[in-house]
Amino acid sequence: MLRWMLRIIVGVVVAAGVVAAFGYHEARRLPIVRHATIRMPDWPNGARPVTVALLADIHMASPAMDATRLRRIIAEVNGLHPDVITIAGDFIQGRGRAETARALPILARELDHLRAPLGIVAVLGNHDQWTDPRAVAAMLNRAGITFLANDAVERGPLAIGGAGDSFTGHADIKRTVAALRRLPGVKILVAHSPNVVHHLPRDVHLLLAGHTHCGQVVLPLFGPPVDVADPRYRCGMIHDPGRLTIVTAGLGTSDLPIRIGAPPDIWLVRIEGSAG
Repeated sequence: MLRWMLRIIVGVVVAAGVVAAFGYHEARRLPIVRHATIRMPDWPNGARPVTVALLADIHMASPAMDATRLRRIIAEVNGLHPDVITIAGDFIQGRGRAETARALPILARELDHLRAPLGIVAVLGNHDQWTDPRAVAAMLNRAGITFLANDAVERGPLAIGGAGDSFTGHADIKRTVAALRRLPGVKILVAHSPNVVHHLPRDVHLLLAGHTHCGQVVLPLFGPPVDVADPRYRCGMIHDPGRLTIVTAGLGTSDLPIRIGAPPDIWLVRIEGSAG
């Protein structure tokens, strides 16, 4: 009996090790590139289509993200030749300034290599708020990235709003929408958490978000053990009347450096007029 119990214990330990190794490999793989085309009825006459790359959840200073991996991801993004790059928060992993001091120099050096002719727009996430949001915002500015906190900016035919992080209570959707409405162009919103979708007006037709990691660990038959946002908006493309929400799985990991059933991804979204 003791021998059988030992065999069972060894089998369980080996199986757990195999699963952990697979999950770690998945967490550090290059992200999948997912494509979408969106046709907007209020697209400006004569404007050419615009491609928008959506990234999120770098989580620098976690075991799944380092300078080498981020450099490879940035080369992958640049190779897609997006017109605009949006980054939906959580640049840093952790809850203290020690993580910030370690991560910011790496982020500043690597993000400086991102390229997009119409610019790069970013918002902060909950981990950025838990560490040092002012230092993260300053790093973004030094890297030539437009940081938005409940504000908006015009980029080609797009008016891009950037909401504060709703998970930590920094979102002001009324202020963000007011800033959007002062600008010409098709209105889209970037936010860390997709939960802001419940507070958006009808004239914001596209929401780009992260935060959920698409569950990060999605077990067969059971699903993810934890949801950090409305489960309907956990992952991918979600259609509502008059609005599309796209939620990326992100690039890094939070807590455990593993991914199962939710590989990292990047979205490349082509936005054009309804007539094509």
